[in-house]
Amino acid sequence: MFKKILIANRGEIACRVIKTARTMGIATVAVYSDADRNALHVRMADEAVHIGPSPANQSYIVIDRIMDAVRRTGAEAVHPGYGFLSENMKFAEALEKEGVVFIGPPSTAIEAMGDKITSKKIAQEAGVSTVPGYMGLIADADEAVRISAQIGYPVMIKASAGGGGKGMRIAWNDQEAREGFDSSRNEAASSFGDDRIFIEKFVTQPRHIEIQVLADKHGNCVYLHERECSIQRRNQKVIEEAPSPFLDAATRRAMGEQAVALAKAVGYASAGTVEFIVDANKVFYFLEMNTRLQVEHPVTELISGVDLVEQMIRVAAGERLPFAQDDLSINGWAIESRLYAEDPYRNFLPSIGRLTRYRPPVETAAGPLLEAGKWVPAQPGGQPPAASTGVRNDTGVYEGGEISMFYDPMIAKLCTWAPTREGAIEAMRTALDGFEVEGIGHNLPFLSAVMDHPRFVSGDISTAFIAEEYPDGFQGATLAESELERIAAAAAAMHRVAEIRRTQITGRLDNHERRVGERWVVTLNGQEYPVRVRADRAGSTVEVNGRDLRVESDWRPGQSLAQLMVDGAPLALKVDRIPAGLRLRTRGAELKTRIRRPRSAELARLMPEKLPPDTSKFLLCPMPGLVVRINVAAGDEVQEGQALATVEAMKMENILRAERKGVVKSVSAEAGQSLKVDDVIMEFE
Repeated sequence: MFKKILIANRGEIACRVIKTARTMGIATVAVYSDADRNALHVRMADEAVHIGPSPANQSYIVIDRIMDAVRRTGAEAVHPGYGFLSENMKFAEALEKEGVVFIGPPSTAIEAMGDKITSKKIAQEAGVSTVPGYMGLIADADEAVRISAQIGYPVMIKASAGGGGKGMRIAWNDQEAREGFDSSRNEAASSFGDDRIFIEKFVTQPRHIEIQVLADKHGNCVYLHERECSIQRRNQKVIEEAPSPFLDAATRRAMGEQAVALAKAVGYASAGTVEFIVDANKVFYFLEMNTRLQVEHPVTELISGVDLVEQMIRVAAGERLPFAQDDLSINGWAIESRLYAEDPYRNFLPSIGRLTRYRPPVETAAGPLLEAGKWVPAQPGGQPPAASTGVRNDTGVYEGGEISMFYDPMIAKLCTWAPTREGAIEAMRTALDGFEVEGIGHNLPFLSAVMDHPRFVSGDISTAFIAEEYPDGFQGATLAESELERIAAAAAAMHRVAEIRRTQITGRLDNHERRVGERWVVTLNGQEYPVRVRADRAGSTVEVNGRDLRVESDWRPGQSLAQLMVDGAPLALKVDRIPAGLRLRTRGAELKTRIRRPRSAELARLMPEKLPPDTSKFLLCPMPGLVVRINVAAGDEVQEGQALATVEAMKMENILRAERKGVVKSVSAEAGQSLKVDDVIMEFE
């Protein structure tokens, strides 16, 4: 076994590999750029080596810089994580020439499967069902338009070396095909150093289901069942689960056997994933093979009991797999929610800045899957774990750290496990409610809303779920009236505690005792709830709309998370003070809360409402980013939907379009300029 390995990656996946290496007694080396000098993975590793400037194409994907770190530290093997150099054949070959083990598949398998054009041809030869498309190289946008029209819209434009949703666009017409080709090629060149593009038919209403495979160097290969990854936004996965609520045993086996056949056809050895799209009739098509560890691998680990990182390391060291296909069973259900630094209230635009608060829920092991800090394989015919639920959080950040504009916006991967899908969903709801993140925009509210969405709960999902259910973007969850009454009762009880504390402040005037009354008006986002609070030593009874609700909690003013029992059921509220009130957040809803005396509430209704400034004549930068191009000039007439500018942020290109017809008065930004949120790009007449 290796004594020292280098992790050629950053963030949560680097931390994830370090954790397993530590349990195996293997020393670790981290690499870092300027932006990651104080990153968590640097703190966790036994050694750390600086490899260059902040942009990934000047540090993390520069092979020579990684090789120099390997030589300086004497690492015997390198784990590439995912992204960056994880599927780069030249990197694997460079390590091989240096006599350093690549903790991944052979370079020949990377070459065959890492190129999506070649992999399609090999899959067809291996008898794997594939999607119709054009697998040749595409020279320019004009050719992309011609090919797209021949295949028939809609089409998927994809980077040959792509992954993680980058370099991918769906086109429904010629204009989108032209723009999509240019953006995909630019993203591919920036993220992967390879701008080759191919086009295939886009299957409407598909499910994205992938099979995890694991193979050793002795000809053994197994599949560890499937993951459902259909909840996606811009081709980037947001929520995954294992197993899939859609597959039956026969389809699962057929997909698994095809995945294993493909892996054997290319001499695969390591962990890998074969991705399929599946239509409503359970007909499945090969999408691509990722010759690396997937972002969503934790859900497979939770239902199988197999530590995939450990097995990758052992396979790389020449060991045989310790189990056969018949030894692997599905135990319970696991769900993963990806916490991104993306603001759902601003169309999920990237957000950067300092994490002024980062407090994830407490992690708990899922029954006997975890023994003495080490994952163990499931046994044939084994019983589901005894624990009712488990919580796992894979992360690469910490409170006080910064989210950089240079890398992927992922903050953490929150996973829950339970014996049933319903139990895993409920555990995820609770975990999300208890996850505190402040300082940046993030998608926690959206994740909570999805967990309560009837369509998700029923398992009736597809890759179009977010586009169909949130066509106008996410504006916050809508809570039932009964739930709003519970929140109003909780807010009143919490306000009473704060008022009592204020009456005890020293320095009061003599004979001016302040009394805390019983009657208040709680306003939640403009909706009023007259309440009456009657307290005793154990808690408060709050009358709301003629309904008595019992509130029990040990919350105290200043605490950012309130865990209460309201009407016999738990309620978690994230609490922030705002001028003259509180901001309460729960289950994807954000409630601006005011608690006033009845007379004060009556007078407040007479106050004029402050309106936001009119910015309709300006194109504002919606996120911190770099201007890639400006498509118009002063004096140009623009049409609704016309591309005005392109801004790159967190390795993704964002095309900004005209909301209506108009004339450009002036342009304030230029290509290559870095902008902040709401900086003016151009003004219209």
